[in-house]
Amino acid sequence: MSLLAPVPVVGTLDVQALINAKPLSGYQWRVVLLCFLIVFLDGLDTAAMGFIAPALSQDWGIDRASLGPVMSAALIGMVFGALGSGPLADRFGRKVVLVVAVFLFGVFSLLSAYSSNIDQLLALRLLTGLGLGAAMPNATTLLSEYTPERLKSLLVTSMFCGFNLGMACGGFVSAKMIPVLGWHSLLMLGGILPLALAVVLLFWLPESARFLVVRHRGVERIRQLLAPIAPLEVAAATGFSVPEQKVVQSRNVLKVIFSGSYSAGTLLLWLTYFMGLVIVYLLTSWLPTLMRDSGASLEQSAFIGALFQFGGVLSAVGVGWAMDRFNPHKVIGSAYLLAGVFAWLVGQSLGHVGVLATLVLLAGMCINGAQSAMPSLAARFYPTQGRATGVSWMLGIGRFGAILGAWAGATLLGLGWNFEQVLTALVVPATLATFAVVIKGLVSHADAT
Repeated sequence: MSLLAPVPVVGTLDVQALINAKPLSGYQWRVVLLCFLIVFLDGLDTAAMGFIAPALSQDWGIDRASLGPVMSAALIGMVFGALGSGPLADRFGRKVVLVVAVFLFGVFSLLSAYSSNIDQLLALRLLTGLGLGAAMPNATTLLSEYTPERLKSLLVTSMFCGFNLGMACGGFVSAKMIPVLGWHSLLMLGGILPLALAVVLLFWLPESARFLVVRHRGVERIRQLLAPIAPLEVAAATGFSVPEQKVVQSRNVLKVIFSGSYSAGTLLLWLTYFMGLVIVYLLTSWLPTLMRDSGASLEQSAFIGALFQFGGVLSAVGVGWAMDRFNPHKVIGSAYLLAGVFAWLVGQSLGHVGVLATLVLLAGMCINGAQSAMPSLAARFYPTQGRATGVSWMLGIGRFGAILGAWAGATLLGLGWNFEQVLTALVVPATLATFAVVIKGLVSHADAT
């Protein structure tokens, strides 16, 4: 039986049924590309401090422990950016929040390049984090609302791998730019590119049609947004609907994500993402420094750190494909479990550069593949009325794990822990993430349609 079954046009048209029934249009591919670019630049800016830390420490003559607050500053801002942006996007729309978010992190990243002391840099990175935290969950939400169910996990996870690619490119670019142009150059690049993208988004990014339906924002406006996907069916429709309008009545977005079966799933999603980010940000923030302490050159340290992020690019598409065909909770849980195993093996491989690079790549494939899949899992789980809030709050609460990971790296190194001990400790959050997502699949697994 064909997946592209015809949609009967009788009065009110179900938006998701229409999207499900049609092949992916060029219009939808444009949404995929623009959302990919948003999270790519988000990743580039987020990882910047980890790559400039060795050069910054040398330039300003400060020790690693003093860099801990600066490493965490953007992550703290990301918490508030994510928590605040979800309810705003569920009230005012996905597009306006995305454009403002990209503009904000572009401006403050550019200003960060001109910092003259640690306090200025800390404040500006905190403000940069507000935009970074707001951008990713709303890009995820918007894209999920323009994709058919049969491709949702694959496309959203593929988009999200732009974050890992951005972080990886930050490493590759910094290895070339910083020795020649200084640490300021990476922050300048991370400011100019988002400002240019914000202008593109203003004119080329559409608002979510599903959002407009549940907010009753006008039939003609919805018709204009959906016409490029199916012009004949949309032109003949007298109205538009989405399935969750029939079962979700509350307009309070927090009540939506904590109502009925959503409450347990919400808490387990938070725990899973939190533990995953402990791993990601401890390694993102401190792997180059750990490598330097182990005798690697600045270029080798940046390259191996970039390999960790690049692993997520390689695995994200595979994880998304598997989620659309198998139990998504078991797929993600398996990736977290393997991430813990490979992190431990990385700690055992010091002194063998080829083996170390391979294991770092595999660890990055597992943990970043799992993390890339989590926003897709959340977007499928929540209804339109609370989708932006559900996704952004998972990412926002998870950021506390990122803060803990960056802070724990500074603390453990300050206590004299070596490379092997730090990597072995990551088995604990990997195991907890595995159990949390598998349990979520058992107790709260239904997807919103």
